[in-house]
This record gives sequence, C-alpha cells and structure tokens, in this order.
Amino acid sequence: MHTSVTQMQFNAAEKTFEVSLRVFTDDLEEALTRENNNQPVRLNDKDANNPLVERYIRKHFGLINASRQRKPFRYLGKEQEMDATWIYVEVPYSEPVEGSILQQSLLTELFDDQINLVNVSYLSQKKTVLFRKSSTQQVLTWQ
Repeated sequence: MHTSVTQMQFNAAEKTFEVSLRVFTDDLEEALTRENNNQPVRLNDKDANNPLVERYIRKHFGLINASRQRKPFRYLGKEQEMDATWIYVEVPYSEPVEGSILQQSLLTELFDDQINLVNVSYLSQKKTVLFRKSSTQQVLTWQ
C-alpha cells in the first residue's frame, strides 16, 4: 500500500493554512524522475531539487475556494526524515472554508493503490479527508 499524510492547520491570526505533506522519499523520487524526463532525481536536505518539488506539488495539491478560484500558495521548502520527505507550503485563506475543494493527487499517477490522508484543522474543527486515484478532489464540509 502507498500512503501519504498531509497536515493542514489553519492559523487564524495570519489567515493561512500551514501545510505539511509527508511522502515516502523513494516514491517521490520516482514521481519527480518521471516529471524530469526520466532524469534520475535523488532527494536530500542540500540538493537543488526544490524547483522540481515545487512544480510537482503545485500540479498535485491545491485548495479551491467556494467561488471556484484556486488559491495561490507559497512553497516553503522540504526536509528529509529517515525514509520520508516533508514538504511545506502556506496557503493564504481569508474566506470561509465551507464548500471549498481540496485537491490531493500526489503519487496517484504512479500507484493505483495510492491513498492520501489529509488532516484538516480549522478553528476548533478537525476532520480527516481521504483521497484515492479515483477521487483526487473533495469538498470540505463540517456538518
């Protein structure tokens, strides 16, 4: 089974979602290698692959508001942890989250059994949203 875990924590003072995506490094390297015209990509804390990682994340992760506008986000970087890579982004978000669409399709182009879990904390509410190859976008509701 292939799995990633994403944490989305809303910072009310800054009106941003602070996002941490955790993926297995070898799987991410395989995806980035494909994105890089099959030129091998190896990740470590001091590599020069941030532009490639950022492009991949922008393609596969996003938050779309209830008015169907994709929210821009800031790529903050990545870091290695044992056999995993943490990727950090920040999504400015000042409107209500209810009815927004979350996209999380990391690695679904590689693995049919890919499952992406997203834990969303918004104000006092928490929920976990599950993404698969067949459902890479989910509407956020809190009822």
